[in-house]
Amino acid sequence: NSNTGGGFIQFGKEQMSVRGLGNINTIDDIKNITVKNDRGVPVYLRDIAEVKIGSAIRLGAATQDGKGEVVVGTAVMLRGANPNDVIKQLDERINTIKKSLPKGITLNTFYNREDLIKKTISTITENLILGALIVILILVLLLSNIRAGLIVASVIPLSILFAAILMYFFGVPGNLMSLGAIDFGLIVDGTVIIVEYSIKLISEKYLEKNDTLTKNELKEIVLHASTEIIRYSAFGVFIIMIVYFPILSLQGVEGKLFKPLALTVIFALTGSLILSMTYVPMLSSIFLSKKLKEKENFIIKRIHKIYEPLLRKIIDAKKTALIISIITVALSLYILTHLGSEFVPKFDEGDLTLEVKRRITNVSLSEAVVISGKVEKLLKDKFPDEVVTVVSKIGSAEIATDPTGADISDLVIKLKPQSQWKAVKTRDELISSMEEELANIPGMDYSFSQPIELRFNDLLSGSSSDVSIKIFGDNLENLSMYANQIGGIVNKVDGAKDLKIQQIEGLPELQVEADREKISRYGISIVDVNTLIKASVSGVYSGTVYEGDQKINVNVKFNDTTRTNLEAVKNILVPTPAGYKVPLSEVANVTVKKGYWEIGREFGKRKTVVECNVRGVDIGTFIANVQKEINKNVKLPIGYTITYGGQFENLQNAKNRLMIVVPITLLIIFCILYFTFKNIKYVLLIYTGIPFAIAGGIFSLASRGMPFSISAGVGFIALFGVAVLNGIVLIGYLSKIESSSEPNFKFQIIAGAVNRLRPVLMTASVASLGFLPMAISTGSGAEVQRPLATVVIGGLITSTILTLFMLPVFFDWINRKKVI
Repeated sequence: NSNTGGGFIQFGKEQMSVRGLGNINTIDDIKNITVKNDRGVPVYLRDIAEVKIGSAIRLGAATQDGKGEVVVGTAVMLRGANPNDVIKQLDERINTIKKSLPKGITLNTFYNREDLIKKTISTITENLILGALIVILILVLLLSNIRAGLIVASVIPLSILFAAILMYFFGVPGNLMSLGAIDFGLIVDGTVIIVEYSIKLISEKYLEKNDTLTKNELKEIVLHASTEIIRYSAFGVFIIMIVYFPILSLQGVEGKLFKPLALTVIFALTGSLILSMTYVPMLSSIFLSKKLKEKENFIIKRIHKIYEPLLRKIIDAKKTALIISIITVALSLYILTHLGSEFVPKFDEGDLTLEVKRRITNVSLSEAVVISGKVEKLLKDKFPDEVVTVVSKIGSAEIATDPTGADISDLVIKLKPQSQWKAVKTRDELISSMEEELANIPGMDYSFSQPIELRFNDLLSGSSSDVSIKIFGDNLENLSMYANQIGGIVNKVDGAKDLKIQQIEGLPELQVEADREKISRYGISIVDVNTLIKASVSGVYSGTVYEGDQKINVNVKFNDTTRTNLEAVKNILVPTPAGYKVPLSEVANVTVKKGYWEIGREFGKRKTVVECNVRGVDIGTFIANVQKEINKNVKLPIGYTITYGGQFENLQNAKNRLMIVVPITLLIIFCILYFTFKNIKYVLLIYTGIPFAIAGGIFSLASRGMPFSISAGVGFIALFGVAVLNGIVLIGYLSKIESSSEPNFKFQIIAGAVNRLRPVLMTASVASLGFLPMAISTGSGAEVQRPLATVVIGGLITSTILTLFMLPVFFDWINRKKVI
């Protein structure tokens, strides 16, 4: 069965290639192969064997809705490809294929992540529009000037456009985190400071002159205001940018999730900073009124009436205020220790997956198909208002990208929109109801997840569940024993669902162990025996036949009667060099024993895995409880270790990295502030806003029942920048009166704080309320944004209170020698 090349033959001025043809092309070619020639009489393959088209041993199948088998195909997107483009082109190809299908065959898409992408984009769009409208409304209200508000608001689309250009240039994707977590309030914070100060100076000049300003006078005032305040504005925006740099250091999954967010914010802030130094002063000098009177609307007036007398009382009661501040921060840290933790909040994809594991590991593929059909039919019939279709993938596919036995099935449960559900209202209720129904089918373990989440977990830790506990050791029997012991402990811990213990032992094996003494006596080798065993069951590869561009393997194997029972295997005849044959049972021990079902390895060590999902409890608390119980009840011998993987492992990796880079970043900001103010006391005063911001973020998480997550951690990082910016706005102004000869120094501090009330309120309110749509959103993907927005809003409330009340107190305290 081969062709050969014979080079070239030259004919005068021409040459011709030589090719020897000996490939098999038809079944008859195989049948006519000569096995032996006995005294001129050929023995053909057809004389001693049946030659026919067969099939490889099936290792997997797919079924749908309990109606029977189907063929499932999966489109795998190339790394770096654009999902929208891929999905669009894929739909076009599918529609083309449909037109050429034979009668009776249909091609349907049962899962398409385009639906999820559309819902997520809808959430992002809604949050961005609402956030922009809220920020614009606040700007107009607090500036009490429509023109000024619109000048500041015009920076928003231009900054986003600038960010979009850089995102395209650097290949940053637009997704839930990169676009959905943009706060327009942060973008305009630096601009607000410049415009607010310009309004103040224009109003003062107008009142002083008592006449309309000339065009040149307006330009000079705007130029003076911009150059005087730009240092604080630029440093404030620059600091907000710097606090996002720790996010760029994240690695692994957390890096993939949050790096686009940090880069997008940095790009947008860069655009905002450039615009605040060029575009905003230019626009202010053209469109701000030449007879502008600084006005305070009813909101600022009312706050003024409350703020000034309250600040006087607090300055007079410094010690009490300080004690309350310390207690507030201490209480927040205590709450943090009881807050719980998770990697990122669970993202509701809109569909479910169900992993079914049969407790009988040696179940046949045909029986597995029947069982999966029952599960599908049950889910489809019991939940008609919630379920669109159920598709099972059993065992391993022809191209085994996800190799498993027939005892494991992955079911994709396509759900209807939640608004159409009748029997249940939430995803957790639906899962609980499904679990109750599935309990009626005995002999199986179930694990619920979501399509992307399942693959996500599987790629990260080799486990499709939220938590995987890996036990490493040498002895497989010991590993199995400890896995069962730990599984029993985990199952009793509050929050454990869908427990699965990797089964090491229990696979029935027909073991053929050659008797070395006997095979030596007959002149038979171990290779002869093993080749015969392989040929009798699975077949021996014997070449390839090409049919067009298809490759078809040729296998030689015994007929099916050999695989029907133990006696048939024992009676297989083994040829000897002497020419006679002996039964296999004569030269080998043929027995049925229990073998190993699955042997896992990682880092060069054998392992077994106990895994489960977590519902109703945060993963951090769950793992802490599990570790406590395992440490108390399980004593591992030397050489055996336990590690905890899954989402918890990602959380720990991200936290450990942030614990290093965040302090370094804060130190860099400290140095920048010191070079700005040349006074370490003022830098320390500004830094007092950070613990108060942290306290507010913790209180807000606790009030909404949210655990700490990396999303919340990113919110704290964003919070640091705004907290420092507010401190710069106030201390930058108060530092000018330190050397004043005014006899009543306290009066000057109060006057300065009142003077900076509006810009502080503006920077804090636009930054916090810009996140409000994310904090209250219930759309698809909002789960990931919600902790971030909650932390920023809560933290800015407490940070602003500190800035407005405690910073003047602290400023008075460190300069009290000047008070007369």
